[in-house]
Amino acid sequence: MIGKRRPIRIGLSARIFHPEPDARGIRSKTLQVLEQSVAQWVMARGVLLLMVPSVVQDGILMRSNIRLRDYAESLDGLILQGGADVSPRAYGEEPLRPEWSGDPVRDAYELELLHEFMEARKPVLGICRGMQLINVALGGSLFQDLPTQSPGAVAHESEAYDRNAHSVTFAEKSQLARWFGAAAGGLVTSIHHQAVNRLGRDLLVEAQAADGTVEAIRWTGRRFVFGVQWHPEFHHLVGPELLDCTPILEAFLAAAKS
Repeated sequence: MIGKRRPIRIGLSARIFHPEPDARGIRSKTLQVLEQSVAQWVMARGVLLLMVPSVVQDGILMRSNIRLRDYAESLDGLILQGGADVSPRAYGEEPLRPEWSGDPVRDAYELELLHEFMEARKPVLGICRGMQLINVALGGSLFQDLPTQSPGAVAHESEAYDRNAHSVTFAEKSQLARWFGAAAGGLVTSIHHQAVNRLGRDLLVEAQAADGTVEAIRWTGRRFVFGVQWHPEFHHLVGPELLDCTPILEAFLAAAKS
């Protein structure tokens, strides 16, 4: 009897919510969560999705006999989901404002997770913060706040949240241009106030907004490491006018199969 083919196993990094001061109940605990839309976007392709937890106690990463390397060796690929700002200290800067300090605990966890998956030669897809983290991990830096450090005509975030959108243009001869065929770009969700400033080592710009903001990056190494600044998991929920990002997901999953 021919055995059933096992599904692709993809790891998803955790969003971390730290205990709130003077809180009681669940809000007094460290929470590690995933955003439902990103899980459903990936699982629609018959993927077994597993959130990869960090071991956190009182805001400090604690070690156990299970290492992040074990997840990288056991899983077929990694998605870095969006969330809190990347701390400027991760790229050698001090926060220009206290509210831009980011989450150093999550940074340490995800930077190690990314490193282990790259060492294991497994594909990585970064979404929003995830793209920024890839850039920082490879020696790049970020604009801590686009409106003050790189003001432009494009609104990259608003109170509309996932219904805030702008157009992006694919770079010539980019992977995006190949994946999407005739499309030269499209309308994407935009929920960020940080963005790529100095590009990291061996990274190429794959797409930009009209104001020049980097909207997608690709590592030129031998394995799939790709990041998008927008949220492809929200597109089918918002409306058909937004770019159908199925080609990006399919390219990532094809790399995970190989």
